[in-house]
Amino acid sequence: MENEQPPAAAQRTPHSTWRGLPMPAMRLEAHFGDRVVRCFAQRPASVHALLEEAVAHAPELEAVVCGESRWTWRELDARVARTAGALAAAGIAAGDRVALFVGNRPEFVTLVFALQRLGAICVPVGTREQRAGLVYMLNQCGAAGLVYDAALEDRVPPASASAGNDAPEGAGVPEETEVSSLRLRVSVESLPGMEQRARPVDTPARAAPEDCAFILYTSGTTGHPKGAMLTHINVAHSVLHFQHGMGLRAGDRSALAVPASHVTGLVAVILSMARVAGTIVVVPQFKAADFVPLMARERITHTLIVPAMYALILLEPGLGKADLSAWRVGGYGGAPMPMPTIDALAECLPGLSLLNCYGSTETTSPTTMMPPGHARSHIDTVGVPLPCAQVIAVDGEGRELPPGETGELWIGGPMVVPGYWDNPQATRNGFVAGWWRSGDIGSVDVDGFVRVFDRMKDMLNRGGYKVYSAEVEGALMALPGVAEAAVVGKPCPVLGERVHAFVHVPDANLRAGLDAPRVRAHCAALLADYKVPETVTFTDEPLPRNANGKLLKRVLRER
Repeated sequence: MENEQPPAAAQRTPHSTWRGLPMPAMRLEAHFGDRVVRCFAQRPASVHALLEEAVAHAPELEAVVCGESRWTWRELDARVARTAGALAAAGIAAGDRVALFVGNRPEFVTLVFALQRLGAICVPVGTREQRAGLVYMLNQCGAAGLVYDAALEDRVPPASASAGNDAPEGAGVPEETEVSSLRLRVSVESLPGMEQRARPVDTPARAAPEDCAFILYTSGTTGHPKGAMLTHINVAHSVLHFQHGMGLRAGDRSALAVPASHVTGLVAVILSMARVAGTIVVVPQFKAADFVPLMARERITHTLIVPAMYALILLEPGLGKADLSAWRVGGYGGAPMPMPTIDALAECLPGLSLLNCYGSTETTSPTTMMPPGHARSHIDTVGVPLPCAQVIAVDGEGRELPPGETGELWIGGPMVVPGYWDNPQATRNGFVAGWWRSGDIGSVDVDGFVRVFDRMKDMLNRGGYKVYSAEVEGALMALPGVAEAAVVGKPCPVLGERVHAFVHVPDANLRAGLDAPRVRAHCAALLADYKVPETVTFTDEPLPRNANGKLLKRVLRER
């Protein structure tokens, strides 16, 4: 671990607490040139160190489980050495960017650590990405390698130039159809043959704390996606925040049910389980009917999924018969958790502690977390800043606002990335002296609880009244059977915008019992009259999302 023998001053630093939970010692440190941030005095030195420490402390505990595949940490380490050898033999070296166009499968975990062993930069790409978007990312980061699932071959750019342009008109994607920087283009399925011909790499490359470990592309809902640079020190603080904030421990078993390529799957599950030598139970595709028996069979103790997934779990007929007593921590984020869902989970899973988390790619996942036992009493918040994090609400001039006042949320701390890969303009626009401008509208109250009302670009203006879509969506999610809800502005020549709701109800029987008057009556009992949706679209299909799983309100507005 970094600073395993800290100087005398650091040794005298008392251990801290966070909302009653014990935390490691912290101190101020200078990083990324212009930042002075509160850091954990002792922390993993690098992403690869997470694997090394898990192998040293628990070599025979299960590391990765998927179907019939079960690898211990010792076996995973051996696989990492062979995969790193194959990549090195193909010319991949320290500093090279290698994209993983790979779904949730055990090899994703192997590839992540193999690239870290070589000192290369891992660039995970969501498997919902289309060829045009993939080509843009590969070119933007100058990727030297691409590893992909064979099933995705039709979306992978060819080894040589191809004619035409796959980008739809107006989609905001570039016209490149080849990636000249690629030296390696290989499917996951062909790696075993390469590994047999290569010498394993047992010694990891040395990485500095501020070196880039991952490039994760942001959603790109407008314009080109930006490649956030996640450094080793960013990751170290995020996994420690998860470990101590959620009370993770050796032997925990986490379900990787969100995309491994997303910051949540990568950091909150894969790397956090490595930190505590837990088990990563890979879920290739989330289906509630399969997920519930898997949770029981594998004795899952930890999840971090979105509220809609919890709602679908509650709808499963077999839930009451499944033994989910091992399930201890239920993290969630990305949307508010409706009170009926919280109540239903408490009734059928009394041993489950629900913890709301708020963060982003630019904050290496967690910024705030709900302290244990506060989910009901602070249902309208996303918790409080984690020990090394800072959150402030600022006005349009960049001035901090008093507690409770609404403004843009700015986030600081050692988990905030230094910027975007090869994009100085986007970095200047998004960061101010180390603070990340989140683009979220919210507030911080006197007790430190953070409220997120809306994205700045998603706030509605109905005749001069501000309508925060997240508030209305929270009310809609309280309706029985609603799995997803989204609110957008419907153009109006008189008021400018009117409130329109999209409601996803997967159960046909429940959908038949809902109509617009009932939805409006429900919302009218919870919201001011100007916030009540005036029109509603019901759908049995999930709402549109981009490759990173983020809701595409632009598409809904066009509808």
